[in-house]
Amino acid sequence: MSRLTGKKIFVTGGSRGIGASIVRTLAAEGAQVIFSYASREDAAREVLSKLPGEGHLIYKMNLCDEGNIEQVFREVSEKLGELDGLVNNAGVTKDQLLLRMKSEDFDMVLNANLRGSFLVTRAALKGMLRARKGSIVSVTSVIGQTGNAGQANYSASKAGLIAFSKSVALEVASRGIRVNCVAPGFIATDMTETMTSDARDNVMKRIPLASIGHAQDVAQSVLFLLSDESKYNTGHTLNVNGGMYMN
Repeated sequence: MSRLTGKKIFVTGGSRGIGASIVRTLAAEGAQVIFSYASREDAAREVLSKLPGEGHLIYKMNLCDEGNIEQVFREVSEKLGELDGLVNNAGVTKDQLLLRMKSEDFDMVLNANLRGSFLVTRAALKGMLRARKGSIVSVTSVIGQTGNAGQANYSASKAGLIAFSKSVALEVASRGIRVNCVAPGFIATDMTETMTSDARDNVMKRIPLASIGHAQDVAQSVLFLLSDESKYNTGHTLNVNGGMYMN
């Protein structure tokens, strides 16, 4: 039997990159996956069309719109019942040095990455608390642990997500619900493909394993934390960074 057979799991931002890899991995392990997208419906439907298993769903969802989030989770609950898992994966960046950063860009990143995860987690938790079971995994970042020049807003949002997850883990542990994080390091994406060779070399010097990670590396860690194999893990941040940051 696959590790997630019979489980219903919601993934935010599942139409591309790390999110799409997470969606495919969970479906391959037997989960019924519900995932959201922000604007690229074509990309979301492409991912959906190739998933193994049946009953998977997609929803357009705005992480900054509380009403939209509540509506989506209400519809999911009416169609499928209580969720077994949640992956807070969706996020945005708006990089700039602090003295040049616009206030609205700082707010936008915090609202989407941190407040959005709060709204989604709160919506998903209602059913999990009734069922007295569930696993929540938030995808944060090594940048939330180390900081990075030009990413004060993104770093703050991801560091906040780690602290948020620890607090929620303490609140819901007695109900059989686990809350953990996965913190990716330098992962091969469309963005890293456009980096100059000098920029790539500078990053590689900071990675003890001397290799770039892949989306599947992150997906496998998320799978572990959603599965019963990690039933004694909560309030933990699992680093997937090749040794770039150790704690």
